[in-house]
Amino acid sequence: MGVFTYDYESTSSVAPVRLFKAFTIEAAKVWPTAAPNAVKSVEVEANPSSGSIVKITFVEGLPFQYMKHQIGGHDENNFSYSYDLIEGGPLGDKLEKISYENKFEAAADGGSICKSSMKFYTVGDNVITEDEIKALIKGSEGVYKPVEAYLLANPESCN
Repeated sequence: MGVFTYDYESTSSVAPVRLFKAFTIEAAKVWPTAAPNAVKSVEVEANPSSGSIVKITFVEGLPFQYMKHQIGGHDENNFSYSYDLIEGGPLGDKLEKISYENKFEAAADGGSICKSSMKFYTVGDNVITEDEIKALIKGSEGVYKPVEAYLLANPESCN
């Protein structure tokens, strides 16, 4: 097994607290509403806390039917969270899991700087390329961008 790390940063005009809530605490409600062309449902095993399993079911026609995440932890004071993608989605037979550490930091304009660190755990001698990682990030924007647009259009959501 190999481990490949990739760091990614993006900006948003949405405040960190709202993005944090939309991607953690309120994801089950927000994602299917904000991204109905991508997300059919988000089911949380219990409350979204450390160790819980989250199943995301995608609409028909997308490359993946579902993904399962195991929550590592949430830090509401620092707007950070971690989880492992443990089943479904882009794992296929090449990846054992993908670990994510995400943090939303305040930007000078009132928006956010979104910092992500990803660790790709490959099966056997498989290697994941930077192009494959960029394709996965682009695919995740199918949820991220609609959630961001939803928050901008609904200022009362995730406050």
